[in-house]
Amino acid sequence: MPLQFDMFSAEPASAVMKTVSGPRPGTSPAGAIDEAEMAERLTATGRYRILRRLEARAIAQTIRSEFPLRGVIVDTETTGLNHRKDEIIEIGVIAFSFDERGFIGDVVGVYGGLQQPSSPIPAEITRLTGITDEMVAGQVIDTRALRPLIEPADLVIAHNAGFDRPFCEMFSPLFSGKAWACSNAEIDWASRGFEGTKLGYLIGQAGFFHEGHRAVEDCFALLEILDQSPSCGSPTPFSELYAASQRSRVRVFAEHSPFDMKDHLKARGYRWSDGSDGRPKSWWIEVEETDLEDELHYLRAEIYQHPEADPPTQFLTAFDRYRA
Repeated sequence: MPLQFDMFSAEPASAVMKTVSGPRPGTSPAGAIDEAEMAERLTATGRYRILRRLEARAIAQTIRSEFPLRGVIVDTETTGLNHRKDEIIEIGVIAFSFDERGFIGDVVGVYGGLQQPSSPIPAEITRLTGITDEMVAGQVIDTRALRPLIEPADLVIAHNAGFDRPFCEMFSPLFSGKAWACSNAEIDWASRGFEGTKLGYLIGQAGFFHEGHRAVEDCFALLEILDQSPSCGSPTPFSELYAASQRSRVRVFAEHSPFDMKDHLKARGYRWSDGSDGRPKSWWIEVEETDLEDELHYLRAEIYQHPEADPPTQFLTAFDRYRA
């Protein structure tokens, strides 16, 4: 009966038979097909894509001086979506070194911890994360262990910073006053050939798989994706993200815009604010500082139809973005 190797091997079936049935565990005779060769052969057929298990990077024993900056990747699992009433039940943190060009050095610290919330974990959260009430019973996240990782950080990164930052700042003042970046929103993944921005999509398209929806594992997965070297010679995703974090952005509020213009604003990317978070009650958009004049011109010409219209603006840096 033909073996599966026959489907992609250029060798005679008898040669393959000897290879498969030959070596005992722990031996590697000449001609044996190892994992790397099997993966290469399957890939070469054009009929298979190989996903490799993502291996966590080791913590560096010495810190290289050529990477003087510190970054932190943060991921949280929570009891819900509202940072004002829901709670963190797990946090994962990976601290790493990098330089001014955005080149990543080494992992310098890792922390993962569970915390028992004040009420039972909703069933849908357990289904999503695998975290049960039994797992968190009596558990408390150790802020003393977090301090040496968070305090030196020049940049805190989350894959959905608009979600994680409010939860983290509500949890501990350690996370306040830090520069934050969002690897989901501030990297042009589409230009890098990715079909989606969810972490699972990014990992899969990069050729890896991992155990998702656990905080530390997700942090290691994101680190690996951020450090991918593109074949086209463009900067790594982290270099792009770090450069974006250095630039100011501006929120433009189309306050008092005509009601019948709402669909035009929405189509351009504006979002609605009901005023409950301290922003003006209006449609708003966030743009690069260099695009501000073009956006104001659009509002004056197309929305207000008045050259003297002066919509409110708010300038933001990485220290302001993604706050509640």
